[in-house]
Amino acid sequence: MTNWIDISQPLNNTLAHWPGDTAFHYDTPLTKDKTGSVNIGRIQTSTHVGTHVDAPFHYLNEGERIIDLELGRFVGRCQVVDMGHAQAINEQALKGKDISQTERLLIRTSLPNRPDRFPSEVTPITPDGAAYMASLGVKLVGIDSPSVDPVTSKELPGHHALNSHNIYILENVMLDGVTEGHYELIALPLPLEEADGSLVRAIIKPIEGDNK
Repeated sequence: MTNWIDISQPLNNTLAHWPGDTAFHYDTPLTKDKTGSVNIGRIQTSTHVGTHVDAPFHYLNEGERIIDLELGRFVGRCQVVDMGHAQAINEQALKGKDISQTERLLIRTSLPNRPDRFPSEVTPITPDGAAYMASLGVKLVGIDSPSVDPVTSKELPGHHALNSHNIYILENVMLDGVTEGHYELIALPLPLEEADGSLVRAIIKPIEGDNK
């Protein structure tokens, strides 16, 4: 039986977060000693720490919230590609990979998986890269960094381009050590009615015979 591979960042009190944003914090204000029966934990967090989905409301006031997104996009066959050589995820770089048979694309960049460190630079997805993915039928893109745009960007061209092509955004997936190929993906967001994003537990399972 093939095991699922967890590609989520562990949620703990050392998890890196966007400068100025709310850090993830877990504690246990009610302990079994206090209640006499159970421990009860408490979480404080931004919606954009760890492995998470961006809803369009994150960057568009009139955009869809997490609860509005199609759940089917987050479950199904996906493809992992190594783009560690690329300085940007643009059309030219993507044409070096055969991604014509996937609706869900997970991209490994040159950024190492270090959940305790917030990167100063990431490999962005460009508008022409988003358009090219859309032309091939991609409906969801996941990337191993906290943003599809440069960390200092205010215009967020990658976010807006992906949204204009109806491509969902999954960020901070952990792909170090994951072989290129085709997998089954589950990365469901929480049913947050008003939220601009959601933490997810993202897992993949190799499709037998596809990753040799």
